[in-house]
Amino acid sequence: MLERGLPSVIASENGCEPTSTAVLRWSLGRLDSHYIALGKPVQNAFVESFNSRLRDECLNEHIFLSMAEARANIEAWRDDYNYCRPHSSLGALTPFEFARLKTEKLIPPPAGKNDNRLYL
Repeated sequence: MLERGLPSVIASENGCEPTSTAVLRWSLGRLDSHYIALGKPVQNAFVESFNSRLRDECLNEHIFLSMAEARANIEAWRDDYNYCRPHSSLGALTPFEFARLKTEKLIPPPAGKNDNRLYL
């Protein structure tokens, strides 16, 4: 929230994890909720793509012997994913560069992309 601001909508599945009491309590009055239809993971394709990359590029590549090691490896992957690696869907910019330029109103969001949404 501090780095990029609040999204206007949180999209989540209808399962118990993303709709926990804490998330629902926090979001009330702050933003809208949108629930993905049961059996329709394509409605949440952004997170499906991200989860696949995280699994293939990080989780499947390491054997974690402790929570500290898991946190360190996942944080290193997240840092690379957000700050170093260009994304084709963002016009070959890193997510950090894209967010900075968008905040400065120098580039529009890519055509067909959802604007100001967080997908869980």
